[in-house]
Amino acid sequence: PWPASAPGRRGGGTGQGQGQAPLPSPLLEFEYGDADSHAAELSELYSYTEEPEFVTNRRCFEEDFQTQVQGKRWPDLDTAQQKAYVMRLLDGLEVVNRDKRLKVARAILYLAQGVFGECNNELDVLHWSRHNNFLLYQMGMFTAFLELLNMEIDNSQACSSALRKPAISLADSTELRVLLSVMYLMIESIRVELETDAPEWKTSREAFKTELSFPVHSEEPFALLLFTMVIKFCSGHAPHFPMKKVLLLLWKVLLFTLGGFEALQVMKMKKREDLGLPPLPEDSIQVMRSMRAASPPACSIELIEQQQQKRSHRSRRPLMKQDSLDIYNERDPFKNDEAGVDEEENDDVESGIEGELDLMERDAIIQALPAQRPPIERVCFPKGLPWAPKVRQKDIEHFLEASRHKFIGFTLGQDTETLIGLPRPIHESVKTLKQHKYVSISDIQIKNEEELEKCPMSLGEEEVQETACEILYRAMLYNLPQYMIALLKILLAAAPTSKAKTDSINILADVLPEEMPITVLQSMKLGIDVNRHKEIIVKSISALLLLLLKHFKLNHIYQFEYVSQHLVFANCIPLILKFFNQNIMSYITAKNSISVLDYPYCIVHELPELTAESLETGDNNQFCWRNLFSCINLLRILNKLTKWKHSRTMMLVVFKSAPILKRALKVKQAMMQLYVLKLLKIQTKYLGRQWRKSNMKTMSAIYQKVRHRMNDDWAYGNDIDARPWDFQAEECTLRANIEAFNNRRYDKPQDSEFVPVDNCLQSVLGQRLELPEDFHYSYELWLEREVFSQPIRWEELLHYQ
Repeated sequence: PWPASAPGRRGGGTGQGQGQAPLPSPLLEFEYGDADSHAAELSELYSYTEEPEFVTNRRCFEEDFQTQVQGKRWPDLDTAQQKAYVMRLLDGLEVVNRDKRLKVARAILYLAQGVFGECNNELDVLHWSRHNNFLLYQMGMFTAFLELLNMEIDNSQACSSALRKPAISLADSTELRVLLSVMYLMIESIRVELETDAPEWKTSREAFKTELSFPVHSEEPFALLLFTMVIKFCSGHAPHFPMKKVLLLLWKVLLFTLGGFEALQVMKMKKREDLGLPPLPEDSIQVMRSMRAASPPACSIELIEQQQQKRSHRSRRPLMKQDSLDIYNERDPFKNDEAGVDEEENDDVESGIEGELDLMERDAIIQALPAQRPPIERVCFPKGLPWAPKVRQKDIEHFLEASRHKFIGFTLGQDTETLIGLPRPIHESVKTLKQHKYVSISDIQIKNEEELEKCPMSLGEEEVQETACEILYRAMLYNLPQYMIALLKILLAAAPTSKAKTDSINILADVLPEEMPITVLQSMKLGIDVNRHKEIIVKSISALLLLLLKHFKLNHIYQFEYVSQHLVFANCIPLILKFFNQNIMSYITAKNSISVLDYPYCIVHELPELTAESLETGDNNQFCWRNLFSCINLLRILNKLTKWKHSRTMMLVVFKSAPILKRALKVKQAMMQLYVLKLLKIQTKYLGRQWRKSNMKTMSAIYQKVRHRMNDDWAYGNDIDARPWDFQAEECTLRANIEAFNNRRYDKPQDSEFVPVDNCLQSVLGQRLELPEDFHYSYELWLEREVFSQPIRWEELLHYQ
């Protein structure tokens, strides 16, 4: 419906000149997914200031390679020769000399980057990069790099050196950046599945996934090490950590080990089947992909009929239904300048059909005019609503409670079967509600948790399935609040609406060069690089937070609630609203990238001379994929935090989110509009009648696009939930439930009161204890540290007698 060739100018896609009408936003052809294209995800690993290091990596490789394999190129070697050379590089990583070790690591990075010196085009680079990364993993390179990464994290000399410096640059994180780059390239290359993959590659992928998810010898999962780096960076102890690379790697590790959105949907369907629940009414991913960004325009015949009615019966216009006006007579369903009076109240009719149609629709009408009027069945009406309605058990109980109060005068608690004394229409209503009743996995989990709390002895130990998600939650549990605060701190520092403050953390350590720019061109290039750097950080944090929330919710509702509550306590809701309180169209159409400097293009082509004009123009893309992806992720996170939580919905109202969210509706992308409309829907009952009256276009869009809850009184505000009482108690009750769950499942000493005490010394010493598999590795060290090196203070025994 909108011309696709109308990208916004740099600095704003909905700019408005003085005295000019605002230009309509273009329809964005964007497909949401787990990540961008493989090449784009690889290119975002590198800053433009790192470009000279590609040559350094190549030189380090070729100097070593020519001494070992003379007169041959890497692609000419067979698999056995390639493996032998990689084994030699592995040995080189174990040298004591730090500089020699770095040279070997750079040579390995060159292999992971696709031996671009031997390639003619970008496809060759990506092919060899993928081939080499599988080879490196099979030879045990990831484990070697993990040990080196642990050494660098614990390198107190580098930390103290960075703390003393007034300004930190790329040079302070050279070793860390090389290590993280190799690990990222390995994970990203192995994670992406192709139909042409060899069987041994598929086996390697599963083995790698297991290695990252289920650590051997009771070590922590790899993701936890990266979370620890994030905390260390935010606390100020390691300001030289390259945070963009750490966050990108953390996101891809979670995506690889836990699974993406489509894998999550499959897991959800399987879990519902295991719990004996009916299948999902629809596939939400497919429904959103098929949704249109704006209300569908009327077909030509219907418009002609309406136009004729307007000309012959102008006096009847006020009697038209509101939804007819909203669906058929609007040019833009979200065009509302937030005036006190809605557009429908204006009696002036726009001049002719041209005011409401674009050129293509006008042509269709001109062709249809001479034709004979078709029968009424062919008139195009909007199709059915995209989502099947859902009803919760609680909704049926509330409905019956109100009906019994009205007709009988007393209630029967949670009984939804007894309908005696209620009129026939109420019977029909209850039948309809039950037909659309939806029981979620969360409902079952909450019910099971209540039973376990009531009867801990009779129900015994809960069987917890050891999934990757469960192991990650257990590892994160005790420092989880700090992880969430650290991520939000970095998100705040990277947000475009944030102003530079003296106490904010420096997230530019891995983008600023040693020597600051001296020419205008260098300054422009660095400015673009810094903005791009911030955008990538926002993208990675928003994606990994959403992944964590969705997987924890599926694994156990109280794990999700624990993460959500700490995000809310860390001011995530106002932070996301602050992020959207900008010209969001400018952010989505921003051109903070220089395509000729993107990997792999920059390493196989002669680079043209950059000018200020070429940097200003940017690329020809209609929108920036990563920025639109980030916006949708942040809206989804906000939806997850506020859904069914009246206290948090009130936070949206108190922070005046409605005008901020309405401005975000200017972005013509169906998925983004859907999540904005969901956020508006949950707070309409609190915004007052005047707001609803003056925003009928938005109300109509909510009706058309958002799932209906049958007895949800969102549009009128008469709901019992709209009365703002006891919101503090709601959060406190939730917190108590979460703590009870964590204590019961993860704090085993809490259950000791149910175990009988054995006071007999012989039987206690004679018990067989199950020791962990790796106990014999560290037994001697433990004895030395905990027993032999500790002085025994015999005199302290006297104090206890």
